[in-house]
This record gives sequence, C-alpha cells and structure tokens, in this order.
Amino acid sequence: MKDILMPKLTIVIASTRPGRAGLPITQWFTGRAEAHGRFDVQVADLAEVDLPLLNEPNHPRLRQYTHQHTWDWSATVDASDAFVFVTPEYNYGYTAALKNAIDYLHEEWKHKPVGFVSYGGVAAGTRAVQQLKQVVTTLKMVPLFEAVNIPFHTQFIDEEGRVQANEVMEHAADAMLEELARTEAALRALRD
Repeated sequence: MKDILMPKLTIVIASTRPGRAGLPITQWFTGRAEAHGRFDVQVADLAEVDLPLLNEPNHPRLRQYTHQHTWDWSATVDASDAFVFVTPEYNYGYTAALKNAIDYLHEEWKHKPVGFVSYGGVAAGTRAVQQLKQVVTTLKMVPLFEAVNIPFHTQFIDEEGRVQANEVMEHAADAMLEELARTEAALRALRD
C-alpha cells in the first residue's frame, strides 16, 4: 500500500499587536492539533510573515508576484491542505493583518478547509468569524461550523502566559480538528 503523507495544517496567528493573546492561544491550540495526530502542523505568525499592505502590482489570481515576501507567503499557503485562523475581534471585526494576508493570494487558498479559534469579550470573537466566513468562501475555501470561541479570554491565561483551557475549549478544539480532517480529505480530489 502506498504511504500517504499527513495533510499539512497551517495555524495562522492573525494578531500582530505587541502583548497579543493570540500567541499563547495558538501555542495551546497547536498542542491540541499535534496531539490529535491527523496533521503535520505548522504555525504562520503574521507578525513574523510581516507582509506590507498589498504592494503587488498584479491581481493575485495571476500569480505574477514581484516580491520575495509574496513568493514566500504563496509557498506557505500553497503547501498547506487546511487552515485554522486564530483571530481576535477588534471593533466587531477581524484584524487588518489577516485581511491583508488573505488578499495577497488567490489560487493558493482554493478548495481548502478553514477552522477558527476566536477570542474576545462577551462575543468571543464570533462576529469576526462571521465576517471571515464571507471572505473565505469567495476564495472557494470551506469554513467549518465547528469552532473554538473563547469569551473573556484573559481569564484562561495564567501568570506565566500559558492558556489553561477548560473542558468546553478542549472538546471544541477536538471536534473542530476532527471535522477539519474529514473535510480536508473530502476536498483533496478538488485540489489534485
């Protein structure tokens, strides 16, 4: 029987703010994803990717990039089979850095599932996720229903800056990862 490689899951940290909660939340979720065992997991930190605000002269669907940072981002997204966006909610919406990173590319996103780990106040980042779902479907991505929504997220971050997840968060993460694996497998034929 042919050896099948594990699909690559890229977890994207959407916040670039200093002191952001996205970093410890991503570290916690990455641990869950690795323990899940169905993905080859990598993290793309938009603070490190550091894309300038849309500085490519050509439409991204053409893939005629002129800057190395775009080629590098394209390679990361193209090599990925599934995504999880870890996003805060800023003023009822998602981050400008995430919108910029999404809009840099086009074809690389197609037919790939995306899950969401959102955090914020009482709404737990869910309004940001609802906006993101409209954007990703335009790129022919498949957003999952299953999600991790963390309300009043600072209560789950201890003095050492680590997330102390509750049972609801852990179950939500596992359910989302399971659905991400199923959906990725179903979409694979469209990507091949």
